[in-house]
Amino acid sequence: MHDTRPDDALRPDHWRKPRQGWVGLFNISFGFFGIQIGFALQNANMSRVFQSLGSSIEDLPALWIAAPLTGLLVQPIVGHLSDRTWLGRLGRRRPYFLAGALLAAVALVAMPMSSSLLMAATLLWMLDASLNISMEPFRAFVGDMLDRRQHTAGFAVQTAFIGAGAVIGSLFPYLLDHWGISNVAAHGTLPETVRLSFRVGGVALLAAVLWTVLTTREYAPDEMARFGEASGASDGSETTAALARRHPLAGLTWIAAGVVVALGVRAWALEKEVYLLAALLAGYGLCVTVAILMARAGRPAGMLGSIVGDFSGMPPIMKRLAVVQFFSWSALFIMWINTTPVVAMIQFGTDDPASPVYQQAANWVGVLFSVYNGVAALAALVLLPWLSARIGKARTHALCLTLGAAGFAGFMLVRDPHALIACEIGIGIAWASILAMPYAMLASALPQAKLGIYMGLFNVFVVLPQLLVATVMGSIMKALFPGQPVWTMAFAGGTLLIAALVSLRVRENA
Repeated sequence: MHDTRPDDALRPDHWRKPRQGWVGLFNISFGFFGIQIGFALQNANMSRVFQSLGSSIEDLPALWIAAPLTGLLVQPIVGHLSDRTWLGRLGRRRPYFLAGALLAAVALVAMPMSSSLLMAATLLWMLDASLNISMEPFRAFVGDMLDRRQHTAGFAVQTAFIGAGAVIGSLFPYLLDHWGISNVAAHGTLPETVRLSFRVGGVALLAAVLWTVLTTREYAPDEMARFGEASGASDGSETTAALARRHPLAGLTWIAAGVVVALGVRAWALEKEVYLLAALLAGYGLCVTVAILMARAGRPAGMLGSIVGDFSGMPPIMKRLAVVQFFSWSALFIMWINTTPVVAMIQFGTDDPASPVYQQAANWVGVLFSVYNGVAALAALVLLPWLSARIGKARTHALCLTLGAAGFAGFMLVRDPHALIACEIGIGIAWASILAMPYAMLASALPQAKLGIYMGLFNVFVVLPQLLVATVMGSIMKALFPGQPVWTMAFAGGTLLIAALVSLRVRENA
């Protein structure tokens, strides 16, 4: 879609969205504070939950598959739908905030009652689906509510709330332990610190999202038109025409890749979870084939055609940033899955989830996660704007990712758990940049009418590496480093270095 908006330098003030003060920026993004509390509780404690219910270290990636698979499916769909939604006073994006928050709160409250691995994995799926329903429209919400001149400030404030929410969510079990709440649990159960943290987190998530829903008013379609921004999706004719020009067999490449991966599972004795990756490749190929055949038959682009067409028609800068996101988020997902068992084994000297020492290690991981998120909140507001103004957004991102890689290397070198705080500073700076800089580079390059779907598709490159880690990392570790989870941190550092190198090739004005 061609963006017909006037150049910012030539646009009269009455064509611009009103400038938001700090109160407005606060209200727009405060809901993300609650969403990130939910994500932090999930990221810092789900490996602990699974191991407490009897999972081995090698099985953790398979149990985490539900989370990235859910995001992969949910985010483009929610983005597509929210572009086409207008529910009067509730608006366009806010209905999705609210629905997702209600479901996520239920999942958080129910999680500590898990009595089996199946129940915990099912609730993780429900929690991640609900958090994604709430999270995806928040990215587009910044673009909806703010003029282009304030996009960087909007994403910086959003990142600060992400960091602050993650600090609270990560640190809560540790604080409860110090306040006298029991941190010891019988075999197959969770300590009261974790149970109470999930319950309070559910309430906090819902309250924060309600704040944004009740204190903001979205611009109606006629108002967006006055700003020179189309607020509704197009009729899909451009997408249909583009799909109709593609060869009907274009999807076969993806289907063939899926078949090759499936055959490789048996040939190379890979974990059975890799079959899921094969199914996704083949499934996407089938979707491409169906969408092309429908377009060539003259049928209008529905949801399937729109998502497939927009995915193949991403703007050039989005394609470049997608590669950077892929490698960056590979490192993050490795960290979330493996930090607890790594710290317990290397810095605390235990691999027994039922031992009190393991519970102490898990609480310390919550502290470490709160450190990197706290650093991210400060870096987003202070370091990133200062640095990007001097060396540019792409170079700033590369530098921050390199600092994160150094932080991961530290996990392999230090043995004092307190020394890991220094490692988390580097990881926190990288985390701030991952949450802010790609979106700051991307936001103004996207057409408003497709902001939701493009943000949803961009997040596919957040989810795909997580799914790849969940399906492949177990096989790699069993084959090369059995019983040595610390080597996962080397993989994490390596992928961040690759992302840093690729980010240097991003041209911000592309």
